[in-house]
Amino acid sequence: MLQGYTYPLSPRGEANLAPAPPWHYAGDLVGVEFWTDPAAAAATLPEGLTPDQESDGRVVALFVDWQFSGESDEYLDPVRSQYREFMLLVDARFRDEPVSWCPYIYVDNDLAMARGWVQGFPKKLGSVHQTRIFAAPGKASPSLAAGGKFGASLSAAGHILAEARVTLEQPTSDRAALFRPTVNLRHFPTLTAGQYDKPAVHELVMAEFGDRQLADVWVGSGDISLFPARGEELADLADLAPVRTGTGFRASMSYTVTGVRRLSE
Repeated sequence: MLQGYTYPLSPRGEANLAPAPPWHYAGDLVGVEFWTDPAAAAATLPEGLTPDQESDGRVVALFVDWQFSGESDEYLDPVRSQYREFMLLVDARFRDEPVSWCPYIYVDNDLAMARGWVQGFPKKLGSVHQTRIFAAPGKASPSLAAGGKFGASLSAAGHILAEARVTLEQPTSDRAALFRPTVNLRHFPTLTAGQYDKPAVHELVMAEFGDRQLADVWVGSGDISLFPARGEELADLADLAPVRTGTGFRASMSYTVTGVRRLSE
């Protein structure tokens, strides 16, 4: 019998892109909150979510430098376990609960893409980079201190799609304002003529992040630019182009994924 959790299934089950959970993550984040046209933000929402009228079109852009591990010290294989990611998180409501909705996300690693699709993150391939911190002080590394400056960028298919700059001002303990519960849509289409509009799986889920830890959360000023490109819907006038920016931030985070909570059938 062929074994594995995701494709490709194989005799020993070692060739699959993503082994079965638990999945453990640790990463450094550079982020900027911004506001877009509320109608454009609302247009990205799936059935089951409604616009957050109090947020009025708020979106958070996140650039993340990740390291992953399963239960077999996969982090010791850095070419597979390290990857970079960019995502947009739109403020929304599930019933009366404030949540984030992820309409677009880019990643540079096929293993991370497989895990993301299983969770409902709509991942596409991209090239993501951000300024790093190093323990040895020097002019090539910013510090987690007032005045520390960070840059980040996203490109895909030869097009620059996003650029951000963050200048730190102070540490913060108000972490709930930056990170809401994330809702995704697990969607797997049907490949049967006449039934393309009847997906095999189409369910709204809440991401569940166990043992979540946040460290060294700093906030400051932020700037974000999104650029239009063929085959993308990030930044055209009718899409999620920023109209004003808010807080920039830099943080470190870790968590474990063992499942998702189904919100709808």
